[in-house]
Amino acid sequence: MVFLAGLGLLVFAAGGVSTAQRPLPNPVLVYTAPEFFQNGGKQMIRYRYNVENFNVYPKEMFAAAPDLPPCGQNTKASRTWVDVYEQSGKRLQGFCAFGSPDDLNKVWFALESDVIPPSWVYIELTDRKTNTKYKSALAETTQ
Repeated sequence: MVFLAGLGLLVFAAGGVSTAQRPLPNPVLVYTAPEFFQNGGKQMIRYRYNVENFNVYPKEMFAAAPDLPPCGQNTKASRTWVDVYEQSGKRLQGFCAFGSPDDLNKVWFALESDVIPPSWVYIELTDRKTNTKYKSALAETTQ
């Protein structure tokens, strides 16, 4: 009887479904267009990007995270922060309040119009809850 009970538990445990989640892929960064604007009397260019695979990231990654350190005065910054870097690793722009994966299609950095942009950039998504980083491949700054 004890043998049958043990065998039943073994079969139940072996047949269970794994709750481990597959790792998420890195973002696929794609340059979309320049946007010309003025700021403080200066001519600027905003370099806009989409993340082609934005829909693979769960919305929970972009929920407000008041239990994590704030972003400046923003005490409801999102769980995942997004940073834009030059190929050399110099940070160009950061986003700490994206509210959904759709916001990954609103990534940008801006420079004065007479400044030559870096040839290549990448982004990093930092999930502050799991301490996981997702780094894109390099993307061009022109089409």
